[in-house]
Amino acid sequence: MKKIFLLALLCGCLHVGAATKVKRIEPANWFVGMKNPSLQLMVYGKNIRQAKFSTDYPGVKVDSVVRLDSPNYLLVYLNVKDAQAGTMKLKFDKQIVNYPLNNRQMAGEDHVGFTNADVLYMLMPDRFASGSSKNDQIKGMNPYVNDRSEPSLRHGGDLEGIRQHLDYFNQLGVTALWLTPVLENNSPDSHGYSTYHGYATTNYYQVDPRFGSNEEYIRLVQDAHAKGLKVVMDMIFNHCGFEHPWVKDMPSKDWFNTPEWLSEAQNANASGVDRNTGMGDKKTTSSYLQTSYKLTPVLDPYASKIDMHEIVDGWFVPSMPDLNQRNSHVMRYLIQNSEWWIETVGIDGIRMDTYPYADRDGMAEWMKCLNEEYPNFNTVGETWVAEPAYTAAWQKDSKLSKKNSYLKTVMDFAFFERVNQAKTEETDHWSKGFHRIYNSLCYDYLYPNPSSVMAFIENHDTDRFLGNGKDVNNLKQALALLLTIKRIPQLYYGTEILMNGTKEVTDGNVRKDFPGGFPGDTHNAFSKDGRTHDENAMFDWVSKLLHWRQGNEVIVHGEQTQFIPVDGVYVVARQYKGKAVMTILNGTDHDAICQVKRYAEIIGGRLKATDIISGDTVRLDQNIRLSPRQTLIIEIK
Repeated sequence: MKKIFLLALLCGCLHVGAATKVKRIEPANWFVGMKNPSLQLMVYGKNIRQAKFSTDYPGVKVDSVVRLDSPNYLLVYLNVKDAQAGTMKLKFDKQIVNYPLNNRQMAGEDHVGFTNADVLYMLMPDRFASGSSKNDQIKGMNPYVNDRSEPSLRHGGDLEGIRQHLDYFNQLGVTALWLTPVLENNSPDSHGYSTYHGYATTNYYQVDPRFGSNEEYIRLVQDAHAKGLKVVMDMIFNHCGFEHPWVKDMPSKDWFNTPEWLSEAQNANASGVDRNTGMGDKKTTSSYLQTSYKLTPVLDPYASKIDMHEIVDGWFVPSMPDLNQRNSHVMRYLIQNSEWWIETVGIDGIRMDTYPYADRDGMAEWMKCLNEEYPNFNTVGETWVAEPAYTAAWQKDSKLSKKNSYLKTVMDFAFFERVNQAKTEETDHWSKGFHRIYNSLCYDYLYPNPSSVMAFIENHDTDRFLGNGKDVNNLKQALALLLTIKRIPQLYYGTEILMNGTKEVTDGNVRKDFPGGFPGDTHNAFSKDGRTHDENAMFDWVSKLLHWRQGNEVIVHGEQTQFIPVDGVYVVARQYKGKAVMTILNGTDHDAICQVKRYAEIIGGRLKATDIISGDTVRLDQNIRLSPRQTLIIEIK
C-alpha cells in the first residue's frame, strides 16, 4: 500500500525539458480492473484548457476532452477497461506526465462495510489525542494557532494520537471508528474560530497535514484492521471550504450553486463576514443565498420552487461554497474521489455529511455507483429530520419515495430526539417518557431495512446526552436501548467516561479534549489507574455491555418485540434460535414492578435469566422489583 501511495506522488513527473503547463492532476493515480472503466482526470495548470491531449498507452481510449470556462482547467475522460497496471504517459502539447495505473489490493466485493453487528465510536481527531508535536505548526498554511484553552480553535490532535490508542478501543469493546473529516481544511483562523472540525475541505485528495499525511492515514487504517477495528471516513459532497482552489478560480460558471456572491467575497472578504462561522459585523450582500436548513421540501409533494431552491442551492454558511451536483463533471469528480479513498486506504465505510442538502439525483447516482462497485460496502447519510417517515424515505429501496436513493443506512434522528426527551420525563400512562421511544420504533415498518438504520443518543452537532450534569441512571437507560434494539449503534467519544457539555456558548464545548490524550494532561482517562472512581464505574459498565454484544447473534439477527410501557416499565425483547434478551427499564423516579406474566410470550416456561452486567441470576417465576430509573438487561436461554 505504501508503494502505491509513493507511486501516486510521481504523477507530476514531467519529461525533462518540456514546457510545463500541468500543475497537478486529480486523482493522482487510478486502478485497473474497476467495473466502471471510465476515468475522469481533472488537470490543473495555467492556460491548460487549450492544450492538445493524447496518450498511446495500450488498452486506454480517450473518450472526450472537456474544455471548461476557466482557462486553467482541463477535463480528460479515459476508458481504461483493457489497460494493465503500469505508468501511462499523458501528453499535453509537448509536455509529458507520467501517470500511475495500479492493481487493486482486493476486489470490490471484498470491501465489507459496517453492519448492525458493529458499534461505531465517533471521535474528532483534533480533540482525541496528539501523537506528535511535529505537525502542530505547518509552514505555508493559512494563519492558525493551536490553543487548547479556546474551544473553537485547534487543539493539536492527530491521526498518530488515535493510532497510539487503538488498544483503548479494544478494551472498551467498540468495533468501528468514525473519524470526523480528516482532509485538508486550509482556512485561516477568524474571530476565535477555526475549521478544526474538518467540514470545509480545501483538498479532496490530501489529509490535513496537521492531522498527518496520507501515509499515516493508511497506517492507521491498517493497524486498526489488525486489531479488528473498522474505519469509517466522513465525507462532504454538499460544499467545500472557501480556500479551495475552485473558489478563487471556478472551473465553470455552474461549478457552484448560486455563486454570484463569490466575486464580491473574494474582494478582501468585502462582506465583513467571518467565513468560518458565517457571522460578522456586516450582513452578506443580496446576491448571497443562505440555505433555510429546512430539509422537508426535498421530499414534500407540495414543495414550492423557492423552498426547494433555498434548501438545495443555498449555502450552509458563507465560508462553505455550495457544490452543484447537477453538474455531471462535479458529480463524477466526487464519485471518483470516494472510490479513490476506498481503494487507496481501505476504509470500511463512509458517513456522508448534510446528505439532503445536496442534489437528490446526483447523490443517488453516487450511491448507485458505489453499490455496484462495492456491493458489500456501507454508507450512512446524515438526514436530520426527526420523523421516521422522512428518514425511511431516504433508505435504499424505500416504497415511500418515487426516487430510489440507493443509500443503505440512514441516521435515526427520531430516536435521538425521543430518547433525549424521555430522560427529562417520568414515563406516564400514555405519551411521555419511554412512550416516546415506543411510539417511534412502532414505525419501523416504514424502513426497508430497520437493521441498517444508525441510532445514537448524541454526536458532535448536539448537546452531550449528560448535558452539564452526570445523571448516570439516565445514561445507562439510553445506552441499554441503543445497544440492544434493531439498529446500528453509534457512540460519541468520551461518553464512557461521563464527558458532558452543551452548545450554549459554542460547539467546542461538546467537543472537549479526551483527558490524557495530550502532553501535559494530569488526568489520563485512557487507563484504569488514571480514571476516577465514577469514570471507571461507567467505563466498566459500558465495556461489559459492548463485549457481551460482540458476536451476539440474538442482537444481530434476532426478531424484535416491544411492549407498551405499563406502570412506567418499558421492555424491548430480542429473540433468535430459542434464546432471548430483554431490556427492562424503569422510566420513573420511584420503585416499579415488572409484571413477569405480561412477558410470557418471550419468557415461556423458563424460570431463570442472567443479568448480563452483574452475572446474577434473575428469577422469572416472580415479579421483578426495579429501583428508580433502573436498567436491567437479562439473557434467557
